[in-house]
Amino acid sequence: MQWTKQNEQTVYANRWFSVNLADVELPDGRHLDHFLIRLRPVAVATVVNEANEVLLLWRHRFITDSWGWELAAGVVEDGEDIAVAAARELEEETGWRPGPLRHLMSVEPSNGLTDARHHIFWADEGAYIGHPVDDFESDRREWVPLKLVPDMVARGEVPAANMAAALLLLHHLRLGQDALP
Repeated sequence: MQWTKQNEQTVYANRWFSVNLADVELPDGRHLDHFLIRLRPVAVATVVNEANEVLLLWRHRFITDSWGWELAAGVVEDGEDIAVAAARELEEETGWRPGPLRHLMSVEPSNGLTDARHHIFWADEGAYIGHPVDDFESDRREWVPLKLVPDMVARGEVPAANMAAALLLLHHLRLGQDALP
């Protein structure tokens, strides 16, 4: 069963996103007005060190009034390579410059409302270059043992679904079956 977009118009736009209204035709011929948000791609990155600790940010999200662990993330600038943007965000938000980045996954965290794609990368080494330029993005930055990730996700300490998925995949890739109880 496929919905077909007949028309789409912008209701509001700025440099980060636009709110659009689409005329959607349902399979039975009925029409539905559907609001959607068009977003720039998001680049996400972290480092997992030799001790299998992952670099995380503890931050508050005012929209949901919640605290949680996240990976460094931000929008990709016009013409910017996604992996370069991921490395830039990690450095700006944590003060760590990653080694060679590997693509971990790309996800659409809310594809019933927005076209946002989050591209998540990781490195197995990094160099501390100094205090983060964007230190206002988080309360603190910590190296957290990957073995703790499943319990953290289960307790709701990683509230963003894209971050939880990425951390659980990193847990699996680095620790595999050895980490299961």
